Amino acid sequence: MSRIALPKKRPVLLVVSLFLVLGFLGTTIVSYQVSRNAIRDAILTQELPLTSDTVYSEILKDLVRPVFVASMMASDTFLRDWTLDGERNQDRMTRYLSEVMAKYGAFTSFFVSEKSRNYYHPSGVLKRVLDGEPRDAWYFRVRDMPTPYEINVDVDMANHDLLTIFINYRVLDYGGHYLGAAGVGLTVESVRRAITQYQKRFDRNISFVDKDGRILLSANGAHGGPTNIKLVPGLRDQARKILSTQNGSYEYHEGGKTHLLNVRFVPELNWYLFVEKTEDEALAGIRHTLYVNLAVCLAVSLLVVFITGMALTRYQDRLEEMATTDKLTGLLNRQALDALFPQAVNLSRRIGSPLSVIIGDIDHFKDVNDCRGHLVGDAVLRRVAAILRESLRASDTVCRWGGEEFLMILRDCDEDAGMGLAEKLRRAVEADAKLLELTPGGVTASFGVGMLNAEESGESLVARADKALYAAKMCGRNQVRAATKKTEQDAPVC
Repeated sequence: MSRIALPKKRPVLLVVSLFLVLGFLGTTIVSYQVSRNAIRDAILTQELPLTSDTVYSEILKDLVRPVFVASMMASDTFLRDWTLDGERNQDRMTRYLSEVMAKYGAFTSFFVSEKSRNYYHPSGVLKRVLDGEPRDAWYFRVRDMPTPYEINVDVDMANHDLLTIFINYRVLDYGGHYLGAAGVGLTVESVRRAITQYQKRFDRNISFVDKDGRILLSANGAHGGPTNIKLVPGLRDQARKILSTQNGSYEYHEGGKTHLLNVRFVPELNWYLFVEKTEDEALAGIRHTLYVNLAVCLAVSLLVVFITGMALTRYQDRLEEMATTDKLTGLLNRQALDALFPQAVNLSRRIGSPLSVIIGDIDHFKDVNDCRGHLVGDAVLRRVAAILRESLRASDTVCRWGGEEFLMILRDCDEDAGMGLAEKLRRAVEADAKLLELTPGGVTASFGVGMLNAEESGESLVARADKALYAAKMCGRNQVRAATKKTEQDAPVC
């Protein structure tokens, strides 16, 4: 039995899918942005400053300690008395410097006398410092500086010019007169190793910058890169502001990444401590969550669309059934026929195959309703509909034409075949045992058959078949009549 096609459900599914995807995507992205901003603010205002404070404390322990050792040396009565006594017995100074280096774990220790200009070292007198010698400029700078000490990064000529951080402390006599410079040194590599440990521990990039912006120490300093923050892309524009303030939080873009930076001035070293973290590292966790959420949203959307599609399919099937099916008999209704019949006529003409129509009517059906009741009448209609449906081919269409009338469309069927099929239907109705149970004497039906003529409209064909049915009724009922080629007929011929 053919069925009428209703509008497709695809637009509804597309709208549902669009709303689901936009809703999930919008919610996920908004949540990601809110989380991203919250994490960035937490890093800039809490995490990096806290790390900076912790590193500062570590620096006080690892770097500032040599300052106190140099300060102790500068105020040591032995060193001052030995110098004021004419620097006699130089072995005593050598032993003193060796003990300082061993006791405090310094890489080197030294004393330069203003009077003799001797450079004392644990290994002995290295040289005499000379005014005008570039490598001795540090000493004369310390002699003339107003502050008690300086931290200077320079080569150590006593250790094969190894780059060393020197704590150069001014030594004064008991009257405040300048006696010389004393201090200790740490290798830059040892400090860099300490910075590397800080970075591993805190998972941050750590470096030290002087007041001119020069990057003095960093974990990756040995591997090249900019030597001044004024040369760092994205940071150069903020360099002046950074170096003019004591503390602050900043962000800059370099190498396709966003860097979050906290700067703290370390007065003991007269350096700036830079602690930074890339935004990608900070957001890796929530970005993973974003991808998981998007995958879950996609899965949920697909599931909802699938369930919605199934529901719409069932709903559409139900609507189609309600719109095209006669509720009592289960056959197609008049509305379905109005859509299917023109298609059958057009197809017959296009492929040149015959098309026939049978219109059937239950005889004396009013008497059945009046005598046996409408419930029996409904049962008779259902049974006759079942007989017609079971007796037709799968390619044929049968519908309830109205009341107790039925119309059948027979594809690829000429008039003779249509007459034969109609006679088969008449006999089946007349001999049906269930109809005999419903009404005494059984039920009969009359049929009119018509075949589509060339250039004839569908309405004309139905009209001729209906005339044939009328003729069968007028000639005694329970019979089959063929339609004439004309659509009008003055009186039936019995």
